[in-house]
Amino acid sequence: MDLGLADAATVVVGGSRGMGLATARCLADEGARVAVVGRSQPALDSAVEELTTRGSPDALGLAADIRQGSSVDRVFAELGRRWNGELNVLVNTVGPGAPGSFEDLTDDQWRESVEDGVLGMVRCVRSALPLLRNAKWARVVNFSAHSTQRQSVVLPAYTAAKAMLTSVSKNLSLLLAKDEILVNVVSPGSIASESLVGWANSVGVDGNDPYALMDAIAKHFGHPAHLPRAGLPDEIGPVVAFLASRRNSYMTGANINVDGGSDFT
Repeated sequence: MDLGLADAATVVVGGSRGMGLATARCLADEGARVAVVGRSQPALDSAVEELTTRGSPDALGLAADIRQGSSVDRVFAELGRRWNGELNVLVNTVGPGAPGSFEDLTDDQWRESVEDGVLGMVRCVRSALPLLRNAKWARVVNFSAHSTQRQSVVLPAYTAAKAMLTSVSKNLSLLLAKDEILVNVVSPGSIASESLVGWANSVGVDGNDPYALMDAIAKHFGHPAHLPRAGLPDEIGPVVAFLASRRNSYMTGANINVDGGSDFT
């Protein structure tokens, strides 16, 4: 299926690794122009090297701190100069940290979760809006999490921030409908991300084995999926690529679960 992404101007915030990089790969495979944004320039350079071999010869990596509005504005100003003031696709994959129980989390950790999980996305969308509105077609895809629907007592701040992000995204889908800019959310389940694999290894489980990883998740967090294994980052990318594409022409304000099966609707 041709997704209509050839030569589209796309940016993935948090695109240097994990699910963000998996998304950037899919966009590059479809012939899009891809920019990845992150904090680490070496990681960005590595991602760009790969993307240039996959169909995005002009891929670029831009270092930014999404906690700083001036840093975010600089990135989108640079993209505007490179891409004639237009942007077709904005994907926000970065998320909050600060795991811990309710009793143990400090005020600063709660603030950190909201800062990383919500305000970073808000800054990126706000800076990108003039470019998105200038384009003939545009899409925004934000990453939430299935923990907003299946709670965990060790992730209250993370989950609260992701729930807030989902709500803001829904509001954006309403606001931008008049511009025919589609805004959707993807909620990954238990995906073998770098952090989750590292956690599994730390508790004596082979995090690179998706079946063993799911067993550990079920044991420690009570979050089994219908499928007997954890998901892989590369299983998220194609879903995001569709939502970000011209093939998605009438879906907006949706929250798509990619979680190996659940009771969520």
